[in-house]
Amino acid sequence: MRPRLPPLAALRAFEAVARLGSVGRAAEELGRTHGAVSKQLQALRLDAGVPLFDKVGTGLQPNAAGKRLAAAVGLAFDDLGQAYAEAVREARAPELRIACSASFAMGWLVPHLPRFSEHHPQVRLQLSMTSAKEMREERDADLVILWDRSAYPPEDQARAIRLADAQFGPVAAPDYPVERLDGVLRAGRRIGHDHTTGAWAQWSRLSGLSVEAPAQVNFPHTHLCLQAAVAGMGVAVAERRLASADLAAGRLTAVADFASFPDGFAAIPHRTRPLSPQARLFLDWLAAELAGS
Repeated sequence: MRPRLPPLAALRAFEAVARLGSVGRAAEELGRTHGAVSKQLQALRLDAGVPLFDKVGTGLQPNAAGKRLAAAVGLAFDDLGQAYAEAVREARAPELRIACSASFAMGWLVPHLPRFSEHHPQVRLQLSMTSAKEMREERDADLVILWDRSAYPPEDQARAIRLADAQFGPVAAPDYPVERLDGVLRAGRRIGHDHTTGAWAQWSRLSGLSVEAPAQVNFPHTHLCLQAAVAGMGVAVAERRLASADLAAGRLTAVADFASFPDGFAAIPHRTRPLSPQARLFLDWLAAELAGS
């Protein structure tokens, strides 16, 4: 059996007065008259059988019992309001929160999303675009989409759902000088990523080619690495899908073959929330879309 609750309207008036310190300000916030709020306070005092406020000057201040009750009521109202808002939002249109790198979002995901919306108009997506480093601190997304899981905790890596191959290869501007001789790829400058530092090493191991470059420059996003390569700053290693537009337009050229990274693209689900039907729809679509591109 649930414990008996005091009148909820009286609790609402009590919490507002305790928080604002004034019946008048509470009445204004609640859209009630001064007299109506005062009557609710009196009703709560009679129900409790003890006073909950002390009069201080022209205002009211909760006493020790009132402060304890006000703190508990405030938290309960916050939780209730949040739960109500989430229930209404999900009932109106299921929302799926997706986190991924800005480069993947702009370079591949967003141009493909109209096809998902066309087939699943009932699913409302919320996209969070950030850097690979900041994605590791993501706590609210239903799904985190990524290829490099090496910096994630073992429990996150174990929960990862593989989606498709990730194919990386070195690219440069067409007139940028690159020499390939006796299993060595030589260039004046190598372009690296600040937060996914293993791409060059993985590609070199899988391709059997070592890379020699006397200089290196790093950027925090893949699209910046690609733009630097287009500008002739050096050779970048990039995922084939993200470089495809520049390759097709002739702004970049592949200076060696692309190699499939074993881990591939994956999605890490939320740590505590189970996969929703909307998340499963999105994962199935994303896997098929990646496989076909």
